[in-house]
Amino acid sequence: MPKRRRAPPSESDRDYAHNSDSSYDETSRAEVTKKTRKTRQPTRTTRKEGHENDGSTVVNNISGHPVSVHVISAVEPMRVALLEWYDGVHDARKMPWRKTLDPSFDVEERAQRAYEVWISEIMLQQTQVATVIPYYNRWMAKFPTIMDLAASDIESVNSLWKGLGYYSRAARLLSGAQKVVKELHGRLPDNVKDMETKIPGIGRYSAGAICSIAYNQCVPVLDGNVHRLLSRFTALHAQPKSKRTLDILWAGAESFIKQSKRPGDINQALIELGSTVCTVRGPVCSDCPLRLWCKAYQRTQPTVSHPGAVEADIEELCLVCDPIPSDEDNGSVTIYPMKAERKKPREELDSVNVIEWRSKNSPDRWFLLVRRPQGGLLAGLHEFPTVSNLSGAKASASNMAEVPYTLLQELLMHPPHPSHNEKEPSKKPTNSKTSYRVPKITQVMPAGDVVHVFSHIKKTYRVQWVLLEGEEDELPPLRPAVSPDQGARENSNRAKNPKGNKKRSGRSEVSEVEVNPIPQTLSAQWVPLTQVEDANIGTGVLKVWKLVEKLWTITR
Repeated sequence: MPKRRRAPPSESDRDYAHNSDSSYDETSRAEVTKKTRKTRQPTRTTRKEGHENDGSTVVNNISGHPVSVHVISAVEPMRVALLEWYDGVHDARKMPWRKTLDPSFDVEERAQRAYEVWISEIMLQQTQVATVIPYYNRWMAKFPTIMDLAASDIESVNSLWKGLGYYSRAARLLSGAQKVVKELHGRLPDNVKDMETKIPGIGRYSAGAICSIAYNQCVPVLDGNVHRLLSRFTALHAQPKSKRTLDILWAGAESFIKQSKRPGDINQALIELGSTVCTVRGPVCSDCPLRLWCKAYQRTQPTVSHPGAVEADIEELCLVCDPIPSDEDNGSVTIYPMKAERKKPREELDSVNVIEWRSKNSPDRWFLLVRRPQGGLLAGLHEFPTVSNLSGAKASASNMAEVPYTLLQELLMHPPHPSHNEKEPSKKPTNSKTSYRVPKITQVMPAGDVVHVFSHIKKTYRVQWVLLEGEEDELPPLRPAVSPDQGARENSNRAKNPKGNKKRSGRSEVSEVEVNPIPQTLSAQWVPLTQVEDANIGTGVLKVWKLVEKLWTITR
């Protein structure tokens, strides 16, 4: 029998981590090459690396393990069983976006269906179904068509998204809808190539989901649920982030929908099966319609030979899988997929200033909120004035007390004088014929820390309540807002070349995500006490607000 030559992995294929469709990233070619050399060892067992003296070993299921183990073939009976199961659970979770394909739909009706699927898929990224359902219903009531969404603005979109997290998704939906209306005649593309290249925020997974469900295109999907399901189905114990792992899984997903009459239902069935049956912990294999063909399940059965026991030509051995450590081999399907090493989020310290204005002539209480730039972390949301990523002396208590003055210099037309100048007489504003009493900071009180973790950053918000008082009845006038692009440029330049400092080499102290040390120059507003919680603020900012409210209770 002639030896088969292994085809090299394609460098042009995209990793399915594109646009937060999942959390997986591609590993470097160097890592894959190193892995390949390591897995060519023909021994049955090896000592666990880094544990030479603890007696632990790894079960090397690479030896005698043909690559064909990970190839899904003769798929028709699997599809029949999968669809029969799916038809029975289709409506179990009452998902409003899940509808039966109607072949009589015309172009406009299919485009509307694509819009509905698009919204649901973006909302479901990193978010549970039960959480998404009420958000989806409110969204479709407000924006029933892509035209309605395109005519909206970021404030309205963020107000509906509030509490759902990952706010950049909402901004991309808005920009995507506006592009579709402006350039694509108000209809989402009906093929994955155009969907990925022309619509912001859509990666390979989302494009496949939309085109298969709404347009009945035979294109695969591979989200976290399907990744886990197919890793077990094919007994693939390999680095989940590596390109070769993803190539195998994408090929497996494509096997299920190839030449199918119901590709959208098959994709939804795979996702549903991974989400409800083949779960991360406690999978219910007895309820799985695919268990007869599942190689991980077969491995748990004492009467069935191990998939790795199949003899294979040396040139056909799998070079992707990693050995299974003996202390992790619990005899369950949960040893698949291989556990990925999570990158530790970087840590940053921010000074968050809850600035309150009170006039001596009024009992009203007002708070200063600023709007973040349109791009980056928490795009377009409001927050309390903040200086990001402080370290060293800048994080000292004495420096924190001076931060409000720096911020208000940027935000107010007539900012308060620094503490050492507070005895200076009030000044008249430029071009004013009447005197104006500049407000004073009468209190800066630390409120404590709030820890808020994003996917890639662990933020510690060092919170302080700042009381700004004055004799004027009117709110302190704010500086005019600049355009987001201009503000980003100015603040970025300020970060690169701090005033009074020569240009320095090396990494800036400013966060890579938050290039604006004082993004508040973009837009600011005074908000009455009773409306702060209703503003478009993120979960972290709401935690800050609750902490300050607690401070008032303690010090009252």
